[in-house]
Amino acid sequence: MLFNTLTYAKFFAIVFVVAWVLVSRRWALLLPWIAVAAYALLGSGGGPWDLGLAFLALGPTLFLCRRTRDGDIPTLRLAAASVAVNFVALAFLTFRRSGADPLTAALRVLGIPLGSGPVWWALGLIAAPIAAVLLLRAKKMRLLFILGASYVFYAHWDWRFLPLIWGSSTADWLLGNAIAGARTTRLRKLWLIGTVLMNLGVLAIFKYFDFGIESARAVLQTVGFHPPDVALRVALPVGISFFTFESMSYVIDIYRGAIKPQRSYVEYLSFVAFFPHLVAGPIVRPRDLLPQLAGEPRWNTSEGSEALWLIAVGLLKKVAIGDYLALNLVDRVFDAPQMYSSLECYAATVGYALQIYCDFSGYTDIAIGSALLLGVRFPLNFDAPYKAQNIAEFWRRWHISLSSWLRDYLYIPLGGNRKGPGRTYVNLMLTMLLGGLWHGASFTFVAWGGLHGAALAVTRYWHELRARWGRAPSTATAVRVVAVLATFHFVCGCWIFFRAETFQKAYLVFSQLSALSTHHPNLHAEVLAVLAVGLVTHYAPEHWYRTSREAFVRMPALAQGFALFAAGMALREMASAEAVPFVYFQF
Repeated sequence: MLFNTLTYAKFFAIVFVVAWVLVSRRWALLLPWIAVAAYALLGSGGGPWDLGLAFLALGPTLFLCRRTRDGDIPTLRLAAASVAVNFVALAFLTFRRSGADPLTAALRVLGIPLGSGPVWWALGLIAAPIAAVLLLRAKKMRLLFILGASYVFYAHWDWRFLPLIWGSSTADWLLGNAIAGARTTRLRKLWLIGTVLMNLGVLAIFKYFDFGIESARAVLQTVGFHPPDVALRVALPVGISFFTFESMSYVIDIYRGAIKPQRSYVEYLSFVAFFPHLVAGPIVRPRDLLPQLAGEPRWNTSEGSEALWLIAVGLLKKVAIGDYLALNLVDRVFDAPQMYSSLECYAATVGYALQIYCDFSGYTDIAIGSALLLGVRFPLNFDAPYKAQNIAEFWRRWHISLSSWLRDYLYIPLGGNRKGPGRTYVNLMLTMLLGGLWHGASFTFVAWGGLHGAALAVTRYWHELRARWGRAPSTATAVRVVAVLATFHFVCGCWIFFRAETFQKAYLVFSQLSALSTHHPNLHAEVLAVLAVGLVTHYAPEHWYRTSREAFVRMPALAQGFALFAAGMALREMASAEAVPFVYFQF
């Protein structure tokens, strides 16, 4: 699967090379040869003969490239010749290894059911090369390739949900155009209601239908009524909450007049499906991403170095801290909290706070770095959230793309703070309750959101009270340290509901914490060291991180290579035998 770190690295290496080769139309004819070289190098069972064949195919392909003037679309003859030469080489390799044509071999990797007979052979041996020729001559060739790569990335999880992401994207693109073209306010509002109902309906079916039915059954059973068990029991499409929010915000922004409709269908599909942020964010606004996808690709060495730094740091966060704590402390304690002491449960709670931060911000770093290597910059999504002095500041630092989305598309439309203090507190509570439900179809997530909503309301009331008294916030170091510690421990307490599968499990964790037992045979030195490293690096001054990043960017390429090699060796030593999925993939 492409969600495996090593497999993703291979996939991204191919996408990176092709994406920048396709910037120049002259070298676009290398695309079929890159497919041959990638299969020879990365496909299972390759050998010297495969590499030799790829090398032989390179000569005529380069000759064809030189026949094309830079900036011109390759002629039909040259495009067909490049595809023919390399398709023959690729077909030879795929038939020799798997007894199938290139298209069939690719579909097998994705797990797509295969047909048989002459029609299928025609698709594999005729339709696929024709499609490749058309791609080489397309005006938006580079963007089409990135779109195709993004759909392949998503199909590696489950190809059956490709129609879902394509269909919802297409519907929102059409609805956005309909709103822009509507002549009356009433019609515009009707189209807006339609897109909101459609997107929330998709979420309701795949994410909340079974939860709602089971909750209703539980309520009815308490009054003696026993309805039949009705459930869809469908798999949750990975990343559905993220790409649904992104697509829905596009139509809402058009309705508000904040952006104009995107005329290019391909550019819009690429905005929704762009693979670095497809499955777990950040939730990128259309005004930030669409112009970058539509514009000319940009590259400079400092951004490339920054991207490599982000990817390395993200992997270290995820593997060396997040995964290690999950496997060696957090999962064990939360699976059976009654077996552990108060001190061990406390360490596991703090460990989970670090795990989810390192896991999610690590993924975000990798996503931002991957996009930056393709010439696209994503906005900041995390800003040392556990340094927050109150819960409102925490949400300005944690999952910034989601918290700003909830503010702009939920809290403000509900009335924000424009309708008096009472309504403001209600709006804060509703926003966070729905934010909790966004994370998962469980009452534990709702409780997590409700606690944060209540804390936001209390924080706002306290700030308003201090303002009426004419008292400015204290700048004393001791007060700020106490505020940070109090906020961190409140967030940790809320994380217990987020992590526990049921309220019963959460209750067991709190019960163990309240016992105040201190024996700790399961807190090994290695676990404590990783906890310490996670906390120290998080609370370190911001300029330390900034200085180290800038130092890496200024390094010569050879020194950067050694630093990345050292990071890779550290990852190899810290990595677990089993792959640990990113936490936010489930949302």
